[in-house]
Amino acid sequence: MKRIAFTAVVSILSFSFMRLVCCAPKLEPEALETESQAIHDRILTVDTHCDTTYRLLSDDWDIGERHESGERGSGKIDLPRMAEGGLDAEFFAVFVGQGERTPEGYARAKERAMRQLEGIHQMCEKYPDLVGLATSPEDAYRLEKEGKRAAFIGMENGYPVGKDLSLVKEYYERGVRYITLCHGGDNDICDSSTERNNPEDNGLSDFGKEVVAECNCLGIMIDISHASDRTFFDVLDASKAPIIASHSSVRALCDHPRNLTDEMIKALAADGGVIQICFVSSFVKTPKPNLERDKALQALREKYGSRREIKDEAVLEKMREEYMGIYEKYPRDRATVKDLVDHIDHVVKLVGVDHVGIGTDFDGGGDIDGCSDVSELPNITAELVRRGYSEEEIRKIWGENFMRVFRAVIEVAQKIQD
Repeated sequence: MKRIAFTAVVSILSFSFMRLVCCAPKLEPEALETESQAIHDRILTVDTHCDTTYRLLSDDWDIGERHESGERGSGKIDLPRMAEGGLDAEFFAVFVGQGERTPEGYARAKERAMRQLEGIHQMCEKYPDLVGLATSPEDAYRLEKEGKRAAFIGMENGYPVGKDLSLVKEYYERGVRYITLCHGGDNDICDSSTERNNPEDNGLSDFGKEVVAECNCLGIMIDISHASDRTFFDVLDASKAPIIASHSSVRALCDHPRNLTDEMIKALAADGGVIQICFVSSFVKTPKPNLERDKALQALREKYGSRREIKDEAVLEKMREEYMGIYEKYPRDRATVKDLVDHIDHVVKLVGVDHVGIGTDFDGGGDIDGCSDVSELPNITAELVRRGYSEEEIRKIWGENFMRVFRAVIEVAQKIQD
């Protein structure tokens, strides 16, 4: 009965959405820009995933300075460009690539995670008039009123947890408010959507179930971006709180294992969760083959070996630079703002406007034509206005949906603790 009722609600929402879009008055370009910018300025805007954190550890890059968009090494996000793009809150990812599942590997992963956590805290201490550390939805709204950016922390890949459950609380106490359970490879928590060494999908492990329970107890959001399909459904069964996909897109529009199927999106929404649409072009629009680029990437892999085996940060940085150089020489087919909003449309038509948001993955591959860095985020709002979305709906997409889930996770934790 619950499933039938849910399907009926979805049908009504889909019909209402189509009627809204068809009947929406068309604005002249200048009027549309004025209206969309006004809306963008009024609402709380939240990006739930970026990989800018690694830049904070560099001696020759300062997030407090404005870097020219498009220039090599400028990155996608800095505090001045966040202000220009009207982005109020950012989840800075503490990312550690999957490595050896050994005591030595876990120790290195923890050390890397702690350095990145310290980098985020130091950013907030260095620029207290521009940005503040945030650990709750209320912090974001408070900092917005103060004219500051809110810096949240997410942990991308549960690998730094290793096999030590107590580390989940330790990371929480340092400000982590979501954990992406895995990344490009399987770990001790769960299986990844893109693991190539073992084609069998074993889903969430017994230890992973303990991690999920600990996250529920502490008030940490569980992120299933990068997780395998079986892991996704195992987590839904195991979690007492709604879950998130911090930076994923729609598989029906772009057939990539990192994206969610319609079945998964429906299940996520039925559980009260949210999918945050990712700006990685190859997750938004299926790219055309490029044999020259593939050969260059293969040569890079042969030169450096597996990324997960590289332990020297300087070597990792050199590999990143060469990787970026390949894509400069052989550019990706870039998806557009319209392509990206097609993914938002799809989710809205499928499950309603309450279960979709924005997770750019800037500085981690996020880059689309028309919105290649944080300063261009108002272009997303303009496209939403162009398609007939109301200010209330845009407010939900840009942050309220995610904050609703965030609050629900905190409420579940409070009930468990009581």
